[in-house]
Amino acid sequence: MCRIAGIFHPGNQTLSRDISRMTGAMRRGGPDDEGVYLDQDWPLAFGHRRLSIIDLSSGGHQPMAVEDGRLRIVFNGEIYNYRSLRDELRAAGWTFHTASDTEVILRAYQQWGTGCFARFNGMFALAILDRVANQLVLARDHAGIKPLYYWLGDGQLYFASEIRAFGQVSRPFHENPGWRMPFLAFGHLPEPETTLAGVKPLETGHCMVLSLPSLRATLQRYTAPVPPADVHDRQDALRLLRSGLEAAVARHLVSDAPIGLLLSGGIDSSILALLAKPVVGEHLVTLSITFDEARFSERRYQQIIVERIGGQHHDCLVTHEDFNRLMPEALEAMDQPTIDGINSFFISLHARQSGLKAVLAGHGADELFGGYPTFGYGRYYRVAQRLPRALLSLLGRMPDPRLGKLGYARLAGLVGENLTYRSLFPACRIARLLGTTEDEVLRRLARAAVPELPPGLDDGSRISRIETGLFLQNQLLKDSDFMSMWHGLEIRVPFLDQELMALVYRIDGHLKFSDPLPKRLLIDAAGPELPEEVWNRPKQGFTFPFEQWMKDSPITAPRDSHEAELYREFKRGQLGWGRYWCALLAGRFAPVPH
Repeated sequence: MCRIAGIFHPGNQTLSRDISRMTGAMRRGGPDDEGVYLDQDWPLAFGHRRLSIIDLSSGGHQPMAVEDGRLRIVFNGEIYNYRSLRDELRAAGWTFHTASDTEVILRAYQQWGTGCFARFNGMFALAILDRVANQLVLARDHAGIKPLYYWLGDGQLYFASEIRAFGQVSRPFHENPGWRMPFLAFGHLPEPETTLAGVKPLETGHCMVLSLPSLRATLQRYTAPVPPADVHDRQDALRLLRSGLEAAVARHLVSDAPIGLLLSGGIDSSILALLAKPVVGEHLVTLSITFDEARFSERRYQQIIVERIGGQHHDCLVTHEDFNRLMPEALEAMDQPTIDGINSFFISLHARQSGLKAVLAGHGADELFGGYPTFGYGRYYRVAQRLPRALLSLLGRMPDPRLGKLGYARLAGLVGENLTYRSLFPACRIARLLGTTEDEVLRRLARAAVPELPPGLDDGSRISRIETGLFLQNQLLKDSDFMSMWHGLEIRVPFLDQELMALVYRIDGHLKFSDPLPKRLLIDAAGPELPEEVWNRPKQGFTFPFEQWMKDSPITAPRDSHEAELYREFKRGQLGWGRYWCALLAGRFAPVPH
């Protein structure tokens, strides 16, 4: 796990300085080593900051090259099946000089070209300089777990793992003037939006091949289309799912550095802990966040799992005082504006202080198995779509957020559906906050990118893809990446294992989403090892006492009359803490990093 950056800029007289400053801005994500490569023929530079997880020796140093220097790579992430790939490549005649997964990527590219990316089961963002074909290749993993941002234009290319790196170079980058509209609606920036004009993420599951020196770009999807569901028998589904879960967890525990598990006390992390125990044994390290505020604490359920699996457990208390003291640093760690992520900041801090470099987390299970209330909203959305547009416009002006969301049913397609379920502010309020018109807000939001869906999906399967492609990818994964890497910690997500996701999509939606109990199929696949006390209770989620803390914090106190109006609504209970926090960030977040 690392941080990477690159520049191709003819005529740039400060190339060495710029690439060093880009990687230096991301040094917290790679505290163990750094490296820079300046190409003698092309006006090209690679930069790398390393967090050593696999092959802790100097053999894992990057940028890495093959023997003759014709291929060179910077790579951020982990390839969990690198050992089996290495065996396959050895059988094909390739030799290896390190124990790193980075060298496996280089050999795989030599063997299969860009077809190698489909063979990688992992999380990755990378760049390969191919001096044989005179091309530069960028690639990003199947689920968008690792970020890779780029700017391409005027015969120049800049790329980096974090937006903050773009503010360190001699070329000026300017604010994307429209970022606040989608942010106030979604609570995050849906890809390809960023706060910088022209800077966007490489699409999930794609590679981009750029010819040198023209930088003519070809975007290629390397992930195969999701086939129709072909597992319709429940017992077959349970058997396959159990086997797939065990294999995914085992793959994600491959590490040469200390690795642990984030235990919230909920279903997902409890299942991961129970499946990790046979692999790690008594050396399993678990961490849990606890609070003085009893109604937010899940310590009772965490302890049930701890007593069952043994190992070494750390209870990490986060207090209101910690919130006030560390929030300025958490805001500095926030690479892109988001209403979430503060919880990831604190758990990552405690995990690193406990001596860990990598942890497993339960991201993705709610999206894949129907863990959110949104999975029951499909029928209400269909009713809303049939209402007259004038009535939907009126509902969008209602002070009750549950009614206000219905105004977004005016927008066609998945954007309208997602905002009907999850929007923070209605279009009319966004227009008032930003001094524009409601029609302009709706036009702007209608352009938001959405996941491509196969036809004929049932409600549950469709909502699952929406939640995975929007909320999970754009908020949860993005937040956990920059907050964890700020502390030099890697978060691994076994539920998003490539093979496991492919299996889950093969299972009939009726088996996954029709039971009144959310995630019933996942619970039953875990078997009797998962205690009933953990799954047979109301969903709580990994939630901090933010509403209580924010009402008495200097960080969130209003700074002007505009914020004071919002603060009064918040104090009166008319504006939830998430909406208040979103409005504050829309005004306070620095869009152009320095």
